[in-house]
Amino acid sequence: MTTPAERYAAFRESIADEGPAMSSFRELYDFELDEFQIDACHALEAGDGVLVAAPTGSGKTVVGEFAVHLGLEQGRKCFYTTPIKALSNQKYNDLVKRYGTKKVGLLTGDNSVNGEAPIVVMTTEVLRNMLYAGSATLAGLGFVVMDEVHYLADRFRGAVWEEVIIHLPESVRVVALSATVSNAEEFGEWLGEVRGDTTVIVDEHRPVPLWQHMLAGNRLHDLFVSEEEGERPRVNPELLRMAREEGRLGGPPRGRRGYGRPRGLRAPSRADVVERLDAEGLLPAITFIFSRAGCDAAVMQCLYSGLRLTTERERHEIRQIVDERTAHLPDEDLAVLGFLEWRECLERGLAAHHAGMLPTFKEVVEELFTEGLVKAVFATETLALGINMPARSVVIEKLDKWNGETHADLTPGEYTQLTGRAGRRGIDVEGHAVVIWQPGSDPVSVAGLASTRTYPLRSSFRPSYNMAVNLVGQVGRARARTLLEASFAQFQADRAVVGLAKQLRRTDEALAGYQDAMTCHLGDFTEYAALRRRLSDRESDLARQRTATRRAHAVRSLEALRPGDVIRVPAGRRAGLAVVLDPGLNPRGAAGRGEGPSPLVLTISKQVKRLSAADFPVPVEPVERLRIPKNFNSRAPRDRADLVATMHAKLGDRDLGKPPRARDHAVEDEEVTELRRLIRQHPCHGCEEREDHARWAERYYKQLRESEGLRRRVESRSHVIARTFDRVCGVLDQLGYLDGETVTVQGRRLAALYTELDLLTAECLRSGLWDSLDPAELAACVSALVFESRQSDDARRPKIPAGEATDTLAAMVRLWGDLEAIEETHGLSFTREPDFGFAWAAFRWARGHSLDAVLTDGAGGAELAAGDFVRWMKQLLDLLGQIGDAAAPHSPVKKNASKAMDAIRRGVVAYSSVT
Repeated sequence: MTTPAERYAAFRESIADEGPAMSSFRELYDFELDEFQIDACHALEAGDGVLVAAPTGSGKTVVGEFAVHLGLEQGRKCFYTTPIKALSNQKYNDLVKRYGTKKVGLLTGDNSVNGEAPIVVMTTEVLRNMLYAGSATLAGLGFVVMDEVHYLADRFRGAVWEEVIIHLPESVRVVALSATVSNAEEFGEWLGEVRGDTTVIVDEHRPVPLWQHMLAGNRLHDLFVSEEEGERPRVNPELLRMAREEGRLGGPPRGRRGYGRPRGLRAPSRADVVERLDAEGLLPAITFIFSRAGCDAAVMQCLYSGLRLTTERERHEIRQIVDERTAHLPDEDLAVLGFLEWRECLERGLAAHHAGMLPTFKEVVEELFTEGLVKAVFATETLALGINMPARSVVIEKLDKWNGETHADLTPGEYTQLTGRAGRRGIDVEGHAVVIWQPGSDPVSVAGLASTRTYPLRSSFRPSYNMAVNLVGQVGRARARTLLEASFAQFQADRAVVGLAKQLRRTDEALAGYQDAMTCHLGDFTEYAALRRRLSDRESDLARQRTATRRAHAVRSLEALRPGDVIRVPAGRRAGLAVVLDPGLNPRGAAGRGEGPSPLVLTISKQVKRLSAADFPVPVEPVERLRIPKNFNSRAPRDRADLVATMHAKLGDRDLGKPPRARDHAVEDEEVTELRRLIRQHPCHGCEEREDHARWAERYYKQLRESEGLRRRVESRSHVIARTFDRVCGVLDQLGYLDGETVTVQGRRLAALYTELDLLTAECLRSGLWDSLDPAELAACVSALVFESRQSDDARRPKIPAGEATDTLAAMVRLWGDLEAIEETHGLSFTREPDFGFAWAAFRWARGHSLDAVLTDGAGGAELAAGDFVRWMKQLLDLLGQIGDAAAPHSPVKKNASKAMDAIRRGVVAYSSVT
């Protein structure tokens, strides 16, 4: 271990040769920078781009802030990009505090503040749009900070990060800040290829150590124990004993009320959990619950339990902040939103945090929690991906969550992301992750999640229609193809191809060796072996056809059986006489799965068996028929014995003869005859070493199959992005958005539409579908292009406005069907169906209805969450703005899009957190 003097000497050495920008930057902080921060800043000052991969809360944003500082020092602009508007707003406010409002701007879909400032904070999509539009704001750009760059794995939005990285001018230095991912070096190597010199800094050290626990009953147990310093931690034996004991006493609870659960292992109430954490000094805490309703219920449970975590002074401060932050909201809207109850919970130090909440309410919770006034927050996992809101402890209720289709276990990456919030740098000496013991808990599985700290970054990039017209318009089709092949997606595919190509080379070398070994002096043995293989394959095909025919005959004979039929099972373990109890035609059984009937029979040896077509190589024919007693019970030995006796009596000493055998009446196949003739006439047929050569040929063809499979895999992964781009261009050519290398007038409109359903939006504009709509109807119809129902709401029939809007929505679906058919012919499936689930809410809000009326009947009888309402309205505003910009200068759509935006931008929708 180094001494303080040695550490001081190392520090002095590290700053001896650093530039003036770094020296002045250090003075902005009242703490010493970590080694990884210093290394990254030095690389940036030396002219490199940097990738910093470090845990949540480790301080990697310091490197981004140095890029801002360096830009100001060098007189060059710096753009600071974030994945979500809340993070952009937060970063904007942080930078304004340091540099003042004149030097800092903000560009999001909601706000445009001082966009020509030397420092501009923006969402990543805004920068992508600026690059495609060739915005003048890009002039003088020197640095781009990409915070949370691991978002490029997001399957919905991830492509935007790659678009920005690929298309930024070469002179711009990229500062990529990522969570710890297992393939950071691979990502850094790609950055180096597309951006030039890039230094990769990976730091897996948490500045605040994280302790892992499980809360079982009312006792908090360490997940890991180590008896000696330096010993590898192992799972706490007490937890393992409890798991064994739970299994011995019956495992998870039996019945709906939990009877049978071992005493002491009942999951504690949420109020009990908070009280326990408070007693252990582990507040403030974030408890992750994977449902919005669960978060709200948790707060109410704590409220009704009488839990209070705040002092009188804190309560007064909370009320003051709450009233100030919500002063812009009308009283009638606050009443709809349950304001008084929400404020009462905040004053007790309790809050929920999820996407269904009004943004204002979420921001208040974030502020109060950061200030230490709210002590317990119940949140969905979206908080872990969002704003900077660390806690002393993180609690995870369950280790599985609903993913929209099924309950799936948390991945190590998700667990790391959630628990990364625990431990506040500069405040806490250590952070704590607590998993609640649930029935059936497995401490070893929890330990596995806690021990796996990283996860791989996988690209989700694919070309879109908007991307294609923008690229073709800027650089032409050939250059666009080359640019797209520079994506991280293709880079990863190529890396996989490298490994496959090595295997392919080895198999090709083996093929050449086998070919040499089967060389025959009489002729071409490869040709001869191919004839033998064709004969073998044809004979196998014919044999399968005969087997299938026999099986079909057997199935038909089984379908004719009736209860009481005495049959003869010709072969196998069940061979002998049997009486049919149930023909087994139930469609939910084997017959329903296309396997034929599965009759239930009583054998002559008094056993009840289930048969299938596989037991009958020949069709079955009843040899006799019995009457099965009405109250026959196949499980009763006496009943079985009586029925077998009846069968013996009925058959008597009758000689049934030998069971029929399956006979193949094979018709001579012309292809087989011809192949045999060619084989006999081939020169190699008379070779004395023919069978030795043939054994090498078998090896050759086995290797050839493997080689062909590898070759198909290589081809499927090579140029996959470029091939998709070609298909996209094919659709655009067919529809007239591209004309070879030229972007048409319609194509230029498509180039201005940055939305998931870009092509459908452009087609609606071009066809004039929206021309006759008033502003509220236009809002309703356009909402179908941004809204996506949550999985649980899919079965509900959405309510839509009557009249013109109904007809237009129906026409939009028909247009989508036409596009889907065109995409299918080009091997694509990009465009989802319009979703009407928000049309009624958008229509009524644009018509001026109150928040109460819209939320109460927001989705045609279903209540709409305030946070969802605001989020979808913001997205609707964004697309209406794009449509207005893309529409023809004097078209009714252009005018009505503007009117619709004015009608929508009111009340809770108009509010912005940036002041």
